[in-house]
Amino acid sequence: MLRASAWSAIRRFELSAARCLLVSGSLRASGSMPAAAEAAALPYRLDPLPIFGAEVHGIDLKEELPEATVAAIKEEVLQHRLLVFRDQGIVSGDRQVEISRWFGPLESTFYKHPLSPHPDVFRVSNDPAQGCTGVGRTGWHVDGSFQPAPFSHALYHIWSCPSQGDTAFAPLREVVAALPPQQRACWERLWMLSDRRSRGAKPLIYEHPLTGQDTLCFHLGMIDGFVWDMGTPQERAATPAEARQLLAEMERVFTHDCAHLIYRHKWRPGDFIISDNLALGHEAAPETQLPPEQVGLRVMHRTTVAGQFVPRKRAAVQQAAAAAEATSGRAERQQQGDPA
Repeated sequence: MLRASAWSAIRRFELSAARCLLVSGSLRASGSMPAAAEAAALPYRLDPLPIFGAEVHGIDLKEELPEATVAAIKEEVLQHRLLVFRDQGIVSGDRQVEISRWFGPLESTFYKHPLSPHPDVFRVSNDPAQGCTGVGRTGWHVDGSFQPAPFSHALYHIWSCPSQGDTAFAPLREVVAALPPQQRACWERLWMLSDRRSRGAKPLIYEHPLTGQDTLCFHLGMIDGFVWDMGTPQERAATPAEARQLLAEMERVFTHDCAHLIYRHKWRPGDFIISDNLALGHEAAPETQLPPEQVGLRVMHRTTVAGQFVPRKRAAVQQAAAAAEATSGRAERQQQGDPA
């Protein structure tokens, strides 16, 4: 896996090259072209979504796209975190895999369905004969949190669109920023442990490897426990009671405290979504599992891109959180008459 600094340098080079290729002439390459002219030169139009993300118009994903356009779309994903391509019709499984590979090699899900159009396409449905059911209903999460490196991107294509069944997305940077100081300090000390597929503890809050912004590694339905202050003298496993309390607290953050930050995507036929999986949490609405007789057949094809970075916490943040806890612990002991 690449070091975050090296990968960021590569990304900066790619994005700079994309800007130069999209418009001929030295003005764009030097960065002196007016913003309005830059936008006019793009082969697509972006319409902002509420809070974060954007709808993309003017692109047919079924067609091969110029290298410069692909590079520009990759930049938009990094900037906006969620791109919604409307009216794409039916994108084949092979083509979805090709698009996914813009972002890196794929990592197939461990779930398989015989009707999947490609080994790397995860086919989900509200009908077990048509796809895997119950997907996305285990709580707010990022995909692949149990992997050594969580999936970098997730791509979703609605192949058969029901009348109900939203997918909700949460901007993790804003969620972390909205935490009250005491709660933020608590979360900074936590490392999550996945369920039976556990492959090592990961910091709950960590630094997005490409943007440097705060984000979360979590899956509320697959967290088996927590560790406090991992890698410090204060390290200890959270008790089962603490773990239950923390999971309930996290659930409240997404369903209540930060509900105003959530974007609920109402699927339309032909929708195709590219998301920065490291920057967004998501959850499928209960209506995604309503029977076809009630809402129509739901079939979605999902692909996931292999992660390149193991979540790393900023060393200074971890040290400060552990030191604050140690100081707090000493103060409590002194109040209780223990000089230690």
